[in-house]
Order: sequence, then C-alpha cells, then structure tokens
Amino acid sequence: MKYIILLGSLLIGTSLLSQKKVDLSILTKPQRGIEFVGKDSLFSLRLQFRMQNRAAFLTRNDEDLSAGSYEFRVRRLRLKMEGFVYSPKLTYKVQLAFSRGDMDWDMTQESEVNTSVNIVRDAVIYYEPLNNLKFGFGQTKLPGNRQRVVSSGDQQFADRSIVNATFTIDRDFGFFASYKRNYFAVLGSLTSGEGRNSSNSNSGLSYTGRVEALPFGAFSDKNDYQEGDLAREQKPKLSIGASYNFNDDAVRSGGQLGRDLFLKTDMTTISLDLLFKYKGFALYSEFMQRNCSNPITYSSDTTDIQPVYSGYGFLQQVSYLFKSNWEVALRYAEVTPFSSVYNNPVFTSVNLKKNQEFQVGVTKYFYGHRVKVQGNILYQLTNDLKFGTDTGKFGAIFQVELGI
Repeated sequence: MKYIILLGSLLIGTSLLSQKKVDLSILTKPQRGIEFVGKDSLFSLRLQFRMQNRAAFLTRNDEDLSAGSYEFRVRRLRLKMEGFVYSPKLTYKVQLAFSRGDMDWDMTQESEVNTSVNIVRDAVIYYEPLNNLKFGFGQTKLPGNRQRVVSSGDQQFADRSIVNATFTIDRDFGFFASYKRNYFAVLGSLTSGEGRNSSNSNSGLSYTGRVEALPFGAFSDKNDYQEGDLAREQKPKLSIGASYNFNDDAVRSGGQLGRDLFLKTDMTTISLDLLFKYKGFALYSEFMQRNCSNPITYSSDTTDIQPVYSGYGFLQQVSYLFKSNWEVALRYAEVTPFSSVYNNPVFTSVNLKKNQEFQVGVTKYFYGHRVKVQGNILYQLTNDLKFGTDTGKFGAIFQVELGI
C-alpha cells in the first residue's frame, strides 16, 4: 500500500507542476522520458519508469529435462527522477525499486547493517564545476566493472553474468569524482563499504578507482555504457577499462553485498574489461578477481561458518545487431574459487564450486532498450573441484521490457 501511495503522490505532484500555477516547459525526448523545465531555469525534473516481466525455468539436470524450477515474476520495476536545481551545474539522481525481486528482500534477515528492504537504489547529488569534471555525494553505483555500471535496462541478456553476480562491488554511500575527456576517463570514490541503505558503518572505508582508455575517441551518445551496438558506430570504437576496490574491515561476504561475516576482513576486488563496437557488431570481455585477508570466518564456537567467494571470473560476450533491429548474442562466463575456499585443510566442510554459463540470446528492439523482447537459452555447469564431479542444467528465459 505504501508503494501505491508514494506513486500516487508523485503523479499528483507532477500534475500540479504542469498546471498554470507553475510556469513550465514540458519536453519529451526519445528514450529519455518526460522532462519538466522551469522557464526561469531554476530546476528541471526528468521522469522515467521501466519494468521487466519475466518467465523462466531450469531443468532438474542435463539428463532429466523436466522442470526443476519456474520463475514467473516482475523482475524489476523502477522509477527514476533526475535533473538540476538552481543551476545546471548542480544535478541529482533518484532511483526507486518496487518489485520484491529488486529490493534484496531476503538480505533483511542476513545482514545487521541492512535490515530494511532496499527501495532506494540511487540518491545522489552532483556538482559539475567544469564540463569534464564532476563530484558526487550520496548513494549510487561504484566505478567498478563495466557490466555492473551499465544499467540493467540496457543489457542484451535478461540478466548480468555470473561473474558480476559473484564479484560485483555494486552500490555504496559516500563521495564520488570523475574526469572524462575524449580519449580517457578517470573515476574514483571514497565510501562506507557496507553497501546501499546500511544502518551503520565501522571504522573501515572502501576505496575505488577506475581508468578507461578510448584510443579511437568517445563512443556515440554513451554507447560504451549500453550493451549491443544500437548506435551502429560508423567508425571502430574501443574502450579498455580497469577498476580497483579495497574494502577495509569488510563485514559482508561480498563487501558491499551478501551475508554478514563472523569476523571483519580486508577485501580487494579488481576488474579488467575491453569493449569494441563497429556497425552493429559488439565484443565485450571482462575479468574479475577477489582476494581477502581472511576468506573463511566462523563463530566463536566454530559451529557456524561464513566464507568469502575469493577467486576469479571471466566473461566473454559477442553480438550482432541486424538492420531489422533483431540481435543475436552469445555469452560464456565462468567463476573459479581459490583452493583456500574449496580445499582448505582446516575447514574441510567449506567447498565453494566453480560455475560456468553458456548462453544464447535473441532480442528484438522496438524502441531501443526501452521497449524490447528477449529470449535466452542457457546451460549452467557446476564443477566440484574438490571431488572432481560435475552437474549441469538447461534453462530458458522470456522477458519483456517496457519503459520510457
């Protein structure tokens, strides 16, 4: 009910703003939502929404093809508001989530620093003193691996890869800065380390840095931060990026995400990525690795154990967009744990697995990434490195995305 009230309030407020009492210009931009701009140029408000409706299933294994599980749900339902206040140099971004699968509902029982559902995904203020220099304060995505920074609404598969799911540093609250030119970008942040909507922070902070090199110049209209080559780059475009994150005294198994650890640990995450696009063809590669000082934490009586998935992962995606706006994409991804968390001589019960993912995706874009239909066929392979056994599953996903 409270979500309905909130949405109703936003709609009523928008309606009042558009009346003659407030002098506004109302603009619509392709795939950029509806924008209200005060004619005195003291504020602007851009509204966008999107939803992802999904049906999916996985088989019991790769020999028994009967359904082992189904997924029928609203995967994402988002409302985004952004604009400027007082001056175009002072901007803001707010993004809210309303579907259960989009609010980390289960984590409310798994983490003491995150005990409420995560409605607020982004709430950040930016100041841009120069055209290429921007400072931020608030909660938003860290400058980590490219696939995580790319919006979930701009993906060419129904979900991000298992590499991102295992190693991403996601969002956090703190200070952000970026400097971008035609051929390079430098980004950094100093944040709490506990992740989004945390109720408290310890004495350790999280430090993130990222550099990007664009040897052929900038992509068309931020095309380096959406998957697939919908811009159909007329000249070859290449971006090479590297990110580094150090989370001092991390208290969760994924740093900014995951279950509580029994002991604090220092955690380091690195990512390397490469993106190439040209006339509808897109190639993306990503490598990630996580190290930590204490990968296995345990309770005082050692009866309960919570490990950290320390290891590495690799992702490869390739796609081609036809002139009919049909796209075919292929993905291979794998994550591999270090022996310290699958064959530890002290904690013999800890046995984290290697996972591989093979995926074929077909997407029809009706209105860019805002209106699209996606179909994915996948095969998941789990490798028990300790005992040398494998188990596999087939699956399929059908998803429709609609937004403005």
